[in-house]
Amino acid sequence: MNKTFDRIATLMFLAIGVLFMIESLRISKSAYGSVVGPNVFPFLLGLILVLLSIKLLFETIRYPSTHGEKQRLQYKKFWIIFISAIFYAILLESIGYVITTFLFLIIGFQTMEKGSIWKSIIIAACFSLGVYGLYVKMLQGTLPSWPIWLR
Repeated sequence: MNKTFDRIATLMFLAIGVLFMIESLRISKSAYGSVVGPNVFPFLLGLILVLLSIKLLFETIRYPSTHGEKQRLQYKKFWIIFISAIFYAILLESIGYVITTFLFLIIGFQTMEKGSIWKSIIIAACFSLGVYGLYVKMLQGTLPSWPIWLR
């Protein structure tokens, strides 16, 4: 853990979260056919990011600084997740939320920690289906649905 990096990252994420919250207030309050307006989801994401940033800031104050131990940067893992995030954004509309999120999470889990593929599959499936069900079915929001060839 690098205390300075964590503090800088915390302040950056805090600023991004506040920016999300402020800019989400500029989005219209309601959408046709939806109880939940398009401003709710970005506002909640910004709020979660702000709260997690504050938690990380308090944690960085508590842990001791370590001198001498340098950790090797993991560029390969970074690039795998970065490229998969780009493909996630590109394929979201055409393939749909559930499938792209499921695949992105599988790649991310296996990149961070290889092995236990079944655990990754179960968690990714529960998360992607759970969020889709919660947001689209219960809150009546809109997300890119299933692909046309699967309907």
